[in-house]
Amino acid sequence: MAQRISSTTPSFKIGILFTRPSDFIRDAIRVYNLPEMNTLIVSLIGMGILALFFAVFLFVAYTRLAVKDDPRVDAIADSLPGANCGGCGYPGCRQYAEAIVKKEGKVPVDLCAPGGQDSVERIASIMGVEAMAAVPKVAVVLCGGTPELAEDRATYIGAASCQEEHLVTGGHKACTYGCLGLGDCVDACPFNAMFMAENGLPVVIEEKCTACGKCVDACPRGIMRLVPKTQRILVRCVNHDKGAVARKVCKVSCIACTKCVKAAPEGAIRMDNFLAVIDDPAAVDANAQALIDSCPTACIVDRLGILVKTPEEPEKKEATVEA
Repeated sequence: MAQRISSTTPSFKIGILFTRPSDFIRDAIRVYNLPEMNTLIVSLIGMGILALFFAVFLFVAYTRLAVKDDPRVDAIADSLPGANCGGCGYPGCRQYAEAIVKKEGKVPVDLCAPGGQDSVERIASIMGVEAMAAVPKVAVVLCGGTPELAEDRATYIGAASCQEEHLVTGGHKACTYGCLGLGDCVDACPFNAMFMAENGLPVVIEEKCTACGKCVDACPRGIMRLVPKTQRILVRCVNHDKGAVARKVCKVSCIACTKCVKAAPEGAIRMDNFLAVIDDPAAVDANAQALIDSCPTACIVDRLGILVKTPEEPEKKEATVEA
């Protein structure tokens, strides 16, 4: 005859792993004659046990599966100025630091212009590579076409943006290469190193400029450039029109007369599509006075403003009248 199972047998133990914590507690109360408990308290205890279980599970999973950051990333990020200017080509300093470490040997350690040579040396030390000497650079404005010197072909009425005016109307100036003077470069500078002068052209405050390149990217006409701080003489023009056309729309444009090429040491300056281009800044700087004097339109300028020349008036050909 089969033995009968007592009703007091704690059969609930069989399903401990398959029941909810609240049910388990109710069964325990019923079987072991524990004092009656409020349903709310039972539910809270059950949820507490469940929360504790998942907390332990998540902690174990985090400690076992966590991806540890390379400590060099933090060290490099601390060596950068934290300007997040994007001049290095990455969204911010942290992203640049991560790229240096994750793509070790492929990303240069000297891309941060605001950080200067000090940052380059610290990063190179962290990565165990040789620090190359960084050449300090500065932004320059390669246009001298003020309203008095450069003609307008129309009046622009629209959004105060060089990009928009350039794309929509082609610009109000007769010179299609000249500065539009709406200040996109100034707005783009994260270091307040630029301002718009009364003559309608942007001015760079060299003491504040970090050569991040934001102004260069913002200019739709390629007037903003980065040059070594050691370079003194500049060709302040980007016009590639033929001389007669360029001179007609701007009194201080390059007219491709080649006088500067002849006055400079061999190979120091060349003509590129009707525009003078400096190939050897050191040689040009050594002959600064001669080159500035040779330019009839005074588009070759001294960045320091020490040597100054006034543009010459074009020679007028007299008409011959037969008697």
